[in-house]
Amino acid sequence: MATDWLGSIVSINCGESLGVYQGRVSAVDQVSQTISLTRPFHNGVKCLVPEVTFRAGDITELKILEIPGPGDSRQCGDLQQTEVGIPGVGCQVGPSQNGTGKVLKKPISSTAPQNIPRRTDTKNQDIIISPQQQCSKSYMDRHVETLTQSKGFRRRHNSWSSSSRHPNQVTPKKSGLKNGQMKSKDDECFGDDIDEIPDTDFDFEGNLALFDKAAVFEEIETYERRSGTRSRGTPNEKPARYRHDENILESEPIVYRRIVVPQNANKEFCTDSGLVVPSVSYELHKKLLSVAEKHGLTLERRLEMTGVCASQMALSLLGGPNRLNPKNVHQRPTVALLCGPHVKGAQGISCGRHLSNHDVHVILFLPNFVKMLESITNELNLFSKTQGQQVSSVKDLPDTPVDLVINCLDCHENAFLRDQPWYKAVVDWANQNRAPVLSIDPPINEMEQGIDAKWSLALGLPLPLGERAGRVYLCDIGIPQKVFQEVGINYHSPFGCKFVIPLHST
Repeated sequence: MATDWLGSIVSINCGESLGVYQGRVSAVDQVSQTISLTRPFHNGVKCLVPEVTFRAGDITELKILEIPGPGDSRQCGDLQQTEVGIPGVGCQVGPSQNGTGKVLKKPISSTAPQNIPRRTDTKNQDIIISPQQQCSKSYMDRHVETLTQSKGFRRRHNSWSSSSRHPNQVTPKKSGLKNGQMKSKDDECFGDDIDEIPDTDFDFEGNLALFDKAAVFEEIETYERRSGTRSRGTPNEKPARYRHDENILESEPIVYRRIVVPQNANKEFCTDSGLVVPSVSYELHKKLLSVAEKHGLTLERRLEMTGVCASQMALSLLGGPNRLNPKNVHQRPTVALLCGPHVKGAQGISCGRHLSNHDVHVILFLPNFVKMLESITNELNLFSKTQGQQVSSVKDLPDTPVDLVINCLDCHENAFLRDQPWYKAVVDWANQNRAPVLSIDPPINEMEQGIDAKWSLALGLPLPLGERAGRVYLCDIGIPQKVFQEVGINYHSPFGCKFVIPLHST
């Protein structure tokens, strides 16, 4: 009931305009929502009037400073004060168990509300509280925060009775004994002494250093090995990683040197898979092509195969499907094809025909000669049926850079062509065009190469090409394995599923 709070000493904060009042509760009216204080103090100074009444709407914060016990006669003296303020409030609490009484002292302030300390802190204060008063204090400790945070003295509720239960109506459960006294649930949860909290921080790094990870892994590995379970491995061992194109199950060891030539190779290459591809001399390469032609791999078949492989590589260098699709008709690539009057030139013409069939703008340069080789004549006849353009003068070549230059000017045998005026003019044009160059079957001697290439395409087996040949690629021109064996080469195809593969210098 609201009358149970009569005689309590409270502190009422009415905001900055009215200030802070302290006094003893003399009346509580639930109907008009008012509370009256007797012998009031205003901001630490005793008021001239004996009693002050407050409305619920004027109260910002209400704090209970002292609650009268069951044995109190509620006949306390005047509030002690000084000229400056109120140092404390004194009241007879009641007799203790040994028959003596103690004074309950609580410091109050005129500017800031005072929090009621927890029971664990009362051991440092001069207080003796009976078990009945312990129940009242424990109850108020739990509910004073909710009461002081509500504006207008519990305006959230419709009546004062919702928050004005008498403390003696609550009977805490016994949860244990400590020094002969009963402990409440709050003491069990929040009753630890703050002096027991360590001042130093926990040393995480030092504690982690005590853990020997290597020894633990070794113990786990030993246990799994003895028990027959699958070993997890030591921390230093890394599990094998496989690519998407690698086989996990190996039936036999891999032999990386599966091509052996009858003579020591001057230079060796290797594929992306690690297979070793040795180079051969020009004489052995020429003998290989002659034996293959004797067995039915004629020059026409070899030219066709070379043209297909070279055009396929050129299409990849031009951008592949990203560049050559129906949506990019306005980006039609341009290729300048430079050919000489020899078999190497016929290979270039075959490549130009296949490029033109794939919607590439091909400009073929071939000097005028009175008599041409039959292979060149046949290739030119087929090339004329495409949309490709044939020129015989350097002046007809484009002035602007093209997408790709395919070089088929140089020959392994006819070295006198490098002294011809048309040869020198074409070489100067190619070096000034600033377009990347692809050389098809370039010669061994670097002095015979007038144009530096970015890529070079070798046929069948590579020749010992120099640095000016750029990056070397190898194409399969269809030579059977027994033809290699006939010329003394132990051969196993390094191409796999491709017809053109890159080679790397070892």
